[in-house]
Amino acid sequence: MGKGYAEGPAAEEAERRLEELERGGGEPEKELRQAVYGSTEDDPDRHFLGWRDEVDPDELFASGEAWGITVRTVAQARPARPPGRRPERTP
Repeated sequence: MGKGYAEGPAAEEAERRLEELERGGGEPEKELRQAVYGSTEDDPDRHFLGWRDEVDPDELFASGEAWGITVRTVAQARPARPPGRRPERTP
């Protein structure tokens, strides 16, 4: 007699994923970075100002260049391929 929840495509995919993780495969971990968001005179809606290791949120606020500043830890997106490069075509 079947177990119901432990059968079928979902169970097979879960088992495959578990085996892949045990072998050390799978998706690489995404790099986490601190992103600085805030408002500026040019764009009063909150938007991305830069990476924390590249901009100083205290300096931006003290100078009056930005306000409503928040710092969030986010996964940095990686480009699918380098800009300007097209995938090679096989005839």
